[in-house]
Amino acid sequence: MGSCLSISLSCDDIVSRCWDSVFERVRYVRNLQENLQALSTSLQELKALKDDVQRKVELAERQPGLKRLKQVNNWILRAEALETEINEVIISHSTQEIEKLCCGGYCSKNCRSSYKYGKKVARKLVEVEALKSKGVFEEVVAESLPTALVDVIPSEPTVGMEPIFDQVWSHVEDEQVGMIGLYGMGGVGKTTLLTQIHNNFNRTRNDFNLVIWIVVSKGHKIEVIQDKIGEKIGLSSGEWKHKEQREKAKDIFGILNTKKFVLLMDDLWEPVELTEVGVPAPDSRNKFKIVFTTRSEEVCGQMDAQKKIKVGCLTWEKAWNLFQEKVGKETLLLHPDIPEHAEIVAKECGGLPLALITVGRVMACKKTPQEWKHAVQVLRRVASEFSGMGDKVFPLLKFSYDNLPSQKVRSCFLYCALFPEDFVILKDDLVYFWMCEEDILDEYGNVEEAKNESYHIIGTLLASCLLEDEGDSVKMHDVIRDMALWLAWKEGENILVDTGAYHAPHVAKWWNAKRVSLMGSGIKSLDETPRSPNLLTLFLRGRFLKRIVDDFFDFMPTLRVLDLSENNFITQLPTGVANLVSLQHLNLSKTGIKRLPVELAACARLKHLNLEYTYDLDYVPPNILSNFPRLKVLRILYCGSSNRVFFYNEKTMIDELQGLKHLDVLSLTVGDTSCFLNLDSHHILVTCTLTLCLMGENPSSYLDLSDVAMANMKYLDTLLIKRTVDVYSTSITRLENPNCFLGLQFVVVVNCTNLKNLEWLVFAPNLIHLEVYGCSKMTRILGLDTTETTPFAKLTVLRLSALPQLWRICENPLPVPFLKEIHISGCPVLTRLPLNSSSAQTSNLIIEGQEEWWNGLEWEDQEARKAFLPCFRPF
Repeated sequence: MGSCLSISLSCDDIVSRCWDSVFERVRYVRNLQENLQALSTSLQELKALKDDVQRKVELAERQPGLKRLKQVNNWILRAEALETEINEVIISHSTQEIEKLCCGGYCSKNCRSSYKYGKKVARKLVEVEALKSKGVFEEVVAESLPTALVDVIPSEPTVGMEPIFDQVWSHVEDEQVGMIGLYGMGGVGKTTLLTQIHNNFNRTRNDFNLVIWIVVSKGHKIEVIQDKIGEKIGLSSGEWKHKEQREKAKDIFGILNTKKFVLLMDDLWEPVELTEVGVPAPDSRNKFKIVFTTRSEEVCGQMDAQKKIKVGCLTWEKAWNLFQEKVGKETLLLHPDIPEHAEIVAKECGGLPLALITVGRVMACKKTPQEWKHAVQVLRRVASEFSGMGDKVFPLLKFSYDNLPSQKVRSCFLYCALFPEDFVILKDDLVYFWMCEEDILDEYGNVEEAKNESYHIIGTLLASCLLEDEGDSVKMHDVIRDMALWLAWKEGENILVDTGAYHAPHVAKWWNAKRVSLMGSGIKSLDETPRSPNLLTLFLRGRFLKRIVDDFFDFMPTLRVLDLSENNFITQLPTGVANLVSLQHLNLSKTGIKRLPVELAACARLKHLNLEYTYDLDYVPPNILSNFPRLKVLRILYCGSSNRVFFYNEKTMIDELQGLKHLDVLSLTVGDTSCFLNLDSHHILVTCTLTLCLMGENPSSYLDLSDVAMANMKYLDTLLIKRTVDVYSTSITRLENPNCFLGLQFVVVVNCTNLKNLEWLVFAPNLIHLEVYGCSKMTRILGLDTTETTPFAKLTVLRLSALPQLWRICENPLPVPFLKEIHISGCPVLTRLPLNSSSAQTSNLIIEGQEEWWNGLEWEDQEARKAFLPCFRPF
């Protein structure tokens, strides 16, 4: 079976449809050239539109949290695909197809081919026009959440720095803190810490929407900082970079002021003027944050940092962990002796992460104990020769040295390298050394001016983290000291430092030396005569030196500073001191010296003479001081018996002192009231900074501190009262001149058996240090009523010991904002401290005492006890 399909069309329909088909084909061929031209023009317009949209998208996407809309992205992709398609399929064949046309473009040599090509061109023209009409967008981007707030920066892990990281992050989260400065010596890990802070914005929930990281570095320019910030916030076009600084600042401010931003700046050497850059200042309202790193505490102050956080070296435990990590357990376990040597090597790095990492990586391939022993020797003798120290560690640290403000400050820094490793250097010792050195501070007319300048220099070195503060002393980090010695060698300073020697350096090494330090060495005798025509400084401080050959000083004509202190076995000076015609500083303190040679009189340029704690000194040539007319500092505290042996009798002492017209600093011991009264008539009490020890010669000694004796003591700095049965001070409470103790800062009272109080201390408003020991009848320190005065307002240290009847320090609580240490022992009836809730604002206070005594203390209220409980340290 089958079926039949019947189609019926009229003749007119067939003719009409055939005609339309023929006409359409002719139209595609006839319009081919015109359509190709239109397609080319329209395609160029589409490309321009696509580029504009693409540029707008990229500019917007540079702002954190913004991402292009899907419809915009799809349109760009379609435009790119259509452009490729038209170029490859149509435009590339246009010449060939046009050559097929004939009869003025109305016909073709290959009608079928030209028809298909013309139809394709016409359709692509329609597609291009349609796509162009869709390429107008009101918004090209939108918030894209969640997205990473920052791009993670690779970095070393912050080994051992977790506590300081937590401290910094707590300030980042504190809305009241806007500016945070991290400072510390080079190589300590500041950049690593800042990197971890940067990366942590991705790991924690926060409401910041813009985090900017830039490296500032030394010698920065405002325009460079602006360009770096501009790149982070979408202002990076060539046209914008050519704008003036003020215009850039306006643009940056306009964007940042609308964001809750964090600006992280690494490696500041000078303060950055944020207003000139265009960065809005952070405050408690806008919640902006700025965190920066620097090697200088001074920069933290200049940047108005609300929190200044020092990034210090690692503790030993954390340093050892870091070192082991870099060396590797495999190496450390190769031989049972290696771990012991490894600890010594690690300790030579002083907890400095950069040194620990550098040295640890070098030692990772050292597989024998002998190699580790050699490493110890090199690090201790010439650290710059250790692989990585001279070419990686020291050059990085040197930037801090180069950034010091003057050659004078740099010289003072290098001077500190003369002291042994871990040596605690008294700040005042540096003052007295530097004021006698020709290329440092010898131009100052008096000690006060030299001291002010010295403390300014020390402060600069502390702020630059090239020295470490120890209160009245400073220390130099071991690696910094090694760097300083390396610098001195590179800069031709010609210093000879061998603080670990057991034998004197060969005389040939002394020839060109400018400064020599054998301080703390094990040298027992100096038997050769060096020739040192340029020597300025000689440090021989130590404990083992017993003998110096008589002609040792014969060829040191320029020597200015000689320190022989603490050599208890030295009982006499060589006669060759007569050749030290340039000597200005002589320190014989704590030596076993018994007699001063008459040849010392030849040192007529002497400015500083220290004979303190020379208990065995029993002979000084008559009128010796008159040979030192330039003497500015004379220290004879505990020197034999200053008023009896040293000057034969008290009248001779007064006469000797009378001739020292330029004396600025004096320390001495006197043993009875008559000598004290004779001193009172002398100008030294009016002009000299005075350290005075009033010490009884026998158990029945007494001193009368009358208003006559004390009236002119406005420059009395330190007062020591020892071994006196009584100190008659009844009239002191009614002093006619209440300003007589304005300069008094240190008071020590020891074994004054009948002394009941120190009520005259109310007239010492600048007192910072008070110690009282062994006064068996003392019941209180100050008087009953202190409401009319504010004693102890500047006190930092209070030490009371072996005072069995002391029941009160004073009656009323005192404001003690600077108090750092209270030490109480052997004071069983002292049941109340002069502290209350108001005093609790004192920061970093430590109270030391027996736990039983502490538990028995009475407090104004429980709040006061609770406030001071964390301060207590039992012993």
